[in-house]
Amino acid sequence: MQVDETPIPGLVVLTPRRFGDARGFFSETWNARAMKAAGLDYDFVQDNHSLSAAKGTLRGLHCQLDPHAQAKLVRCGRGRLFDVAVDIRRGSPTYGRWFGVELSFENGKMLMIPAGFLHGFVTREPDTEIVYKCSAFYAPEADRSVRYDDPEIGIDWGLEGEAILSDKDAAAPMLAELDHGFAYAEAVT
Repeated sequence: MQVDETPIPGLVVLTPRRFGDARGFFSETWNARAMKAAGLDYDFVQDNHSLSAAKGTLRGLHCQLDPHAQAKLVRCGRGRLFDVAVDIRRGSPTYGRWFGVELSFENGKMLMIPAGFLHGFVTREPDTEIVYKCSAFYAPEADRSVRYDDPEIGIDWGLEGEAILSDKDAAAPMLAELDHGFAYAEAVT
């Protein structure tokens, strides 16, 4: 497994090895022992899978508040998407900054998003599937959203037209209006 750091501490891009032959390929997308050795010690409790039928479908930006905050391991099962994480850990040197990466069936990349981040994605192809592991169960009372086009965050989604949004995402508040308790804790060595 290749582990690539991003400019935001704690946020990493993972690229699992693929072993292929004439039949296709095999890839190990999660191995708790190997990931723990790489400093990624997560206990995932829920897997989610969604399909977006149209190119330009934008889902996000979402998070869950403590005590239901979720770390997520995100990958693309089919198609192509642009996946984004926004650091909302108060006191973090990268608070409010975003990082995005293209995830596709072809490139096999995954984004490991710790708790304390907003998450969203936009599809680049029709019939795109996203598959992700979560470290906490979904809790509707802890679910929060922030506008995808918040100018303070300034995400360049690379949209070729209007985003296709849910009613919930279209009505989401700006980051400055989000009341949360995420705090940044530097690693102690």
